[in-house]
This record gives sequence, C-alpha cells and structure tokens, in this order.
Amino acid sequence: MTGLVYKSTGSWYTVKSKKGDFIECRMKGKFRMKGIKSTNPIAVGDIVDYELEETSDAVTGTIFNIHERKNYIVRKSVNLSHQMHIIASNIDRVFLLITINNPPTTFNFIDRFLVTAEAYNIETILVFNKIDTFDETTLDDQLYMQHVYQQIGYKCLRVSSTEMKGVDELKEMMIGKVSMFSGHSGVGKSTLVNAMEPSLHLKTKNISEASKQGQHTTTFAEMYDLSFNAKIIDTPGIKGFGIVDMEKEEISGYFPEFFKLKDQCKFNNCLHKEEPHCAIKAALEKDEIAWSRYNSYLKILEGDDEHYRTDTYDEDRKASDELRK
Repeated sequence: MTGLVYKSTGSWYTVKSKKGDFIECRMKGKFRMKGIKSTNPIAVGDIVDYELEETSDAVTGTIFNIHERKNYIVRKSVNLSHQMHIIASNIDRVFLLITINNPPTTFNFIDRFLVTAEAYNIETILVFNKIDTFDETTLDDQLYMQHVYQQIGYKCLRVSSTEMKGVDELKEMMIGKVSMFSGHSGVGKSTLVNAMEPSLHLKTKNISEASKQGQHTTTFAEMYDLSFNAKIIDTPGIKGFGIVDMEKEEISGYFPEFFKLKDQCKFNNCLHKEEPHCAIKAALEKDEIAWSRYNSYLKILEGDDEHYRTDTYDEDRKASDELRK
C-alpha cells in the first residue's frame, strides 16, 4: 500500500492512505541500515510504501520503502554536526515567515535558508508577518529588508494574522500546492495557519518578554489538508540554520545575483574574496549587490555555523558596514 506521510515524531509516522484513512506506522528495522545520513530517514511529505499489521489494540503499519523525492529542505542537525535533518520533502512552495523584532529575524538566517532552498530548487516566498505591530523605525527596517530581496527577484508578502491583512493573497498562492511554513519560533506560523483555517485550532504561545524570542508550540512537522484545496506543512521553529553538503565553489551559485555575474570574474574558481578582477566585488562597490548578502555569503563560506537566532538586525547591519570600510 502507498500513502503520504503527514506527521513524523521520530519513531511513529502518520500516513494517509489513498482512500483517505490515517494509519500510524513504524519504520522497518532494516530500513535504518541503508546509509541515509539524516537524523530522520522519513520526513513529512514523503510518499511511502507500507504494509498493515493487525494487533489486538489497533491496525498499524510498517513502512518499508520511500519513493524518490522531487526535493526536500534540510538543515544541519543540532546535535550531530555532520548529519542533516530533513525538515520536509516534496514541497511545491516554501513561505519563510519573518518578523523584524518580535522576535528578530536576521539577514544571515534568511540568506542561509534561501541558499538551501535554491540548492534544492524550491521556490521561497518571504512573508513579513505582524505588520500591525510596527512603529516607524520597525517599518523602515522591514521595507528596507523587503527591498533587498525584491531587487534580487524574491516574492515578498506583508501579512497581519490579527487584522487579516494579506491573508487572502497568501491563500491564493497556496491553492493546489503543498506549501511549507518555516521560520523562528514566535514568528506566528501556527497563528497564521489558524487565521486561514480556524477549525484547526493549532496551539500558539506569546513571545517571551525577557528574551524577545518565541517559545516552541509546534513540536513536530505536520501536514494539514486545508478547505481551499491546499496542503500546509507546519514546522517547529528553527533556531539556527547550518548549511550542509555544499562545496565552497558552489555556494555563490545559490545567490541569484552572484550567479548572474560569476562568468564575468577573471578566474573560473573565484571565491569573490581577495581575487583580482572579481565581478561580484565590483558590483558590491557600486551598491549593485547588498552588503548584507555579501556578509552572509562570507559567513557561509567560512563555515560559521553559530546559532543566528542570537544575532540582531543591528548586528547584521554593523557587519555589513565593517565590510564597506
């Protein structure tokens, strides 16, 4: 039998059959020995083959095969630095939720996420949430950040779950697709899903006043069927976003504005650091490339995998200013 994984808790997987039934499944023991380098060999969004097992308590299943994925999005495992954690698979579109200071989302975090999405050919739309809470300074920061990414070609959307601003436009972009919501804890992923589909009643929590950071409400990634012909994968808040399985020479190719200019560099293997006649650095000096993006590129290149959740928007800008000098 074949089904779609709707929830993964690490040991049990909720699989929806073609008939629409939900079956709790385990993974076949030998399946773990196939050399998969992730902490979770099966992810939400996977199409799997399973066989039913009847017990005295209930009907369960055993997963024995994963169908080939069209894509997936990963991050470096928090506890195992050389392994990856698959957040979700077979995604049509990712919505990265961004808040300016409630909690702060930095350029570094956004860029790391976008690089990974580009590497796996997943369209990402930036959703600036909680716009109803902005003061004049916050609005300026948000519009600047939006300008940076729109100039590159990324779609951006401004949303308020509480005032329902931008929600209908967001729903239109999700019709007929499997979408994933991602971002830090506290950016309002579950609240936004509730705004689109109130019957789900997903749990939400307030931002911690002490740390200005979100508190985890979504523990495991889970897919939901929505009433307007869409599927949404709600994911746990991401603290840091380590890059995995990328060679230094390929990283700049996942920055679209860098990729357009790479062929104009004097050296084919240019890393855009100290090399002479570098087209990327020339564009940078003319402000044709955002310094925040170049700063993120250097950190990824250097393998700086700190938890960017501790960064602030101001620190992002300070780092960019230092590079200008």
